[in-house]
Amino acid sequence: MLSRDSGQIAGAPLKPLFVKEAWEVFSGRAFWVLLLLLAPFVGYSFFQAVSLFAEASSAARESPVLATGLSPLDGIIVPTFGAFYVMTTLLFPFVAIRLLGQEKESGALRLLAQLPYPAWVLVAVKLAVVAFAWLAAAVPVLSALAIWRVLGGHLYALETLNLFFGHLLYAVLIGALALFAASVSESAATAAIVALAFTIGSWVLDFTAAGRPGFLDWLSRLSLTQILRSFERGLFSVGLVVGTASVILGFAALCAIWLPPGRALRSKLLKSLIAVIATVTALLAASQIRLNVDVTEDRRNSFPAADQRALSELKQPLAITVHPAPEDPRYADLQRNVLSKLDRTVPDLTVRLAGASQTFIGSSTDEAYGEVEYVYNGSSAKSRSTSHREILPILYELAGVAPPRPLPSDEYPGYPLAADAGASLPWFFGALPLIIIAAWWWVRRPPRIPPTAQWSES
Repeated sequence: MLSRDSGQIAGAPLKPLFVKEAWEVFSGRAFWVLLLLLAPFVGYSFFQAVSLFAEASSAARESPVLATGLSPLDGIIVPTFGAFYVMTTLLFPFVAIRLLGQEKESGALRLLAQLPYPAWVLVAVKLAVVAFAWLAAAVPVLSALAIWRVLGGHLYALETLNLFFGHLLYAVLIGALALFAASVSESAATAAIVALAFTIGSWVLDFTAAGRPGFLDWLSRLSLTQILRSFERGLFSVGLVVGTASVILGFAALCAIWLPPGRALRSKLLKSLIAVIATVTALLAASQIRLNVDVTEDRRNSFPAADQRALSELKQPLAITVHPAPEDPRYADLQRNVLSKLDRTVPDLTVRLAGASQTFIGSSTDEAYGEVEYVYNGSSAKSRSTSHREILPILYELAGVAPPRPLPSDEYPGYPLAADAGASLPWFFGALPLIIIAAWWWVRRPPRIPPTAQWSES
């Protein structure tokens, strides 16, 4: 026997609850409209990506050196998933809100609260259905990747699965945010406005605050879209995954607090404050996790394997003073090509921005502007280069070690392919939408009533 006070759910099956919540999603219009719009949107993005990739591949035939820069991750997978990301941001909140908004408007939530399930179980099942709905909506994207393989394209499993997982994590976060918005709103329309305020507000942060020093740079990191940046670069960041999971659990906890009707407002506010403090604490702890795994085939986020091993053996502190301002494009190149890789390789690294206080690029009269100073074991050297090919020899000279020999396996061959995806357009603009409409009709059709039995007169 289940006791709601004790919070035990033994004996209360979760399958009927999951089926009920899944039916709420798949019987509504929001999911099918999302899926119907996804098919042509993803299809056109995939077609454009293949066309651009084919043009670059044709140029690589004349200059084989260009082939090493042709990665399907950048050319095909990221653009195709990018179309899915836009739809997830703008339309997926409506799918998640249906799980709770309609129950509040119809009064079914009060009946649901009488079931032998604690509030956190109800929210957990709704989140599981949100993830399941996103996986079902990923059919157009998965079909695009299958078509790319049929065309002869290359897919590296680790980087593809890493990006897929990143988008799933982002979708669950959007779903948790939408559920929280529905729990604190009186109507589904209000909940949609609240959810879109968060998602579209993230885009505003990206355009206005990203790359700016100080508080604005810290503020831009709160954008929801920043979650996908590492995954699109082929990095699996443990700290990012833990931090995102903490935010998802935080929104889920807030939803569970505000979900049951009839609770005192003061109690909800107090518990909400505790949940927010716990989430912020978990985020701060996650920010200290520096474990990152480069899952790309071309190892773009890492130095060559021989250099990785040599740099990991530098036991003394390495101090780097960067004179270019953070908004200087040279600093962005240095951060991408050298600093971020050193941060994941050198055991003891300190980076100081000497030009962070400058307002305009090149406004300083300091002759040292643009220089980068490297200090290791009492020795120092300066350079204006942003390439690891010129900087790594400087570090080896400071450390007094011989540069390692490059390994043959460090060379990335590239995967040029001059393919034509025009034949896939009928699938995305015709066959797949028809299948979606047929599935929509099949789900929404009225139940079949069995023929009535013949009653014999008694």
